[in-house]
Amino acid sequence: MADEVFSPLRWSRGVLYLLDQLKLPEEETWLKCTRAKDVARAIRDMHVRGAPAIGCAAAYGVALAAIDLDKRDPQPSALEFREAIGEVSNTLAETRPTAVNLFWALSQMRNAMLVALESDGVDGVAQALELRARGIHAEDIAMCKRIGANGAELIPNGATVLTHCNAGGLATGGYGTALGVLRSAKAQGKKLRVYADETRPYLQGSRLTAWELLREGFDVTIIPDSAAAFLMRRGEINCVVVGADRIAANGDVANKIGTYAVALAAHTHGVPFYVAAPTSTIDLETASGEDIPIEERDSSEMVRIGETWIAPRDAVAKYPAFDVTPGDLIEAIITDVAVARWPYSESLARSLKHE
Repeated sequence: MADEVFSPLRWSRGVLYLLDQLKLPEEETWLKCTRAKDVARAIRDMHVRGAPAIGCAAAYGVALAAIDLDKRDPQPSALEFREAIGEVSNTLAETRPTAVNLFWALSQMRNAMLVALESDGVDGVAQALELRARGIHAEDIAMCKRIGANGAELIPNGATVLTHCNAGGLATGGYGTALGVLRSAKAQGKKLRVYADETRPYLQGSRLTAWELLREGFDVTIIPDSAAAFLMRRGEINCVVVGADRIAANGDVANKIGTYAVALAAHTHGVPFYVAAPTSTIDLETASGEDIPIEERDSSEMVRIGETWIAPRDAVAKYPAFDVTPGDLIEAIITDVAVARWPYSESLARSLKHE
């Protein structure tokens, strides 16, 4: 794995450490994961989040399961190994249904297991899966850097850029997608100002995006989610860059709830709206946003912040964690291969063909 960029995942001697993003910005705590079930819990409970980071974590979760199986006496047979890894993969797949990178990474790990079983038998599986997980992590960082380089040209010098949720290093293997674009633009010498939507209810914008950008010297201002449209109308926002959890074949994009509202406001006010994501987030098997499963999280996450109640205890709440932005509201989709533009059914397919 590349070590020159900050990453929310660390792998050391068969143990995965995850930066606990629920503790930021006040406390930098690393969770120690020695079993696949530790990783599944960390993903499900939002200690690690962001589609690419979830994919990387899940890959390491499979590697942990393989290491555990490899230590058993007697060692499992090839069939038992396959069945056990299959069960672990199913458990990990159930943690967050919208983020397609999760399923992409699990597919990569399954293929690596089959190749290892075919060539070296059971003895080589654990090492092969550890190497593949580390490879997925390193590849994600490299993809984010290419996304940044491809997208930086779209950001004008002196621009004020709005972003929603957190699509930075914390949401990826490292460097980030939407924030990777801003990092690359800044590295080119461009002067930028960033508005970060707070992003209720987990406040990923105010807790995580602001934390990332401030530690790198960005000019960043936190705004209420409800302020974005008004600031666009006043001409205070020049463009929008967000990440994605799944991109359908027609260019519809699932991202953190609230993204669709930002895209509508940007369209109304003539503000370019960009999506930045690796090709692993593109799901050509999903025809449109109507086919993307939208995760509904527990309503308790809406009525409490930590142990503090912010609503009546008998209030009814509803929390869809994601929404879908139609492709015709998106100026461009910035990937690690190219900048895709409308019609996305053609440009996204070309991007995957040439990755």
